[in-house]
Amino acid sequence: MNDSKRILEVKDLTIHYFVDKSVVKAVNGISFELDQGESLGLVGETGAGKTTTALGIMRLVPNPPGRIVSGSILYKGEDLTKKSEEDMRRIRGHEISMIFQDPMTALNPVLTVGDQIAEVVSLHQNVTKKEALRKAMEMMEMVGIEGERCNEYPHQFSGGMQQRIVIAIALACNPSLLLADEPTTALDVTIQEQVLHLIETLKKRFGTSLILITHDLGVVAEVCDRVGIVYAGQIVEYGTLEHIYNRTAHPYTLGLFGSIPNFDKKVRRLKPIAGLMPDPANLPSGCVFAERCPNAREACRCGDIPVTEIESGHFVRCLNFVKEGK
Repeated sequence: MNDSKRILEVKDLTIHYFVDKSVVKAVNGISFELDQGESLGLVGETGAGKTTTALGIMRLVPNPPGRIVSGSILYKGEDLTKKSEEDMRRIRGHEISMIFQDPMTALNPVLTVGDQIAEVVSLHQNVTKKEALRKAMEMMEMVGIEGERCNEYPHQFSGGMQQRIVIAIALACNPSLLLADEPTTALDVTIQEQVLHLIETLKKRFGTSLILITHDLGVVAEVCDRVGIVYAGQIVEYGTLEHIYNRTAHPYTLGLFGSIPNFDKKVRRLKPIAGLMPDPANLPSGCVFAERCPNAREACRCGDIPVTEIESGHFVRCLNFVKEGK
């Protein structure tokens, strides 16, 4: 990637939750890069560590019990892990915004949607209350909702419209980086398509970089430039859409594609991935996917599994791609 265009660089990010006498290892050495205007999809099962990674970038990991144990989050060359809370408040919503998964819990039920959008504008821009409300109405129009409805409350909107309001809040100050945490999970297919089209249109309009968190590989293929496959707090495969979809390498990624219906092939049953994700409070040594992997051997169950670049820009965390003698 071009360093001059790079907006985000996450290096060996590790986030743990310290609960009672156990340590929940939610994120374990995740690394990736993102350029200005680029889209990255983080894909994996529930509990893989995708949302915790996004909360780490926003510095919103609840503490206690959570804590960024190690690693760095370089945003425009500055390490967010070293920023004060006051600095982060200036960055959140202005430079970096997040679309949360459930609009029902993200929106305040006792405030009008106009006031909630205007609040973000007032916090980060030197405008009057009237100007902030006018900006809120403009943002509502931009996401396909009549601006005159700014005095209504969240419960007066459908689920799809509530998600559009959340998107309007996230984009109100034209952020450079947008984190979208499963923004279409609770929506029906028709509204899902509309929301994805809206995010893509606004991203291009403002030149916003995007990190999309999802478990839907179809959504990633439609929106993203690069993909990180996340399993048990690690990125096990990383590359472009071409790499991940057409030259799939890691056994877990192969398993994900194998569990998706393929209209080009006539099969009687899908092939689910056997077993369950390991307990993050008791992760196995070696490869975290070994217990579910059809190709696992004894060497996979001990020591650190290195990340191998099998072709330019295509990285895999698997012993099957480590050459002998390395």
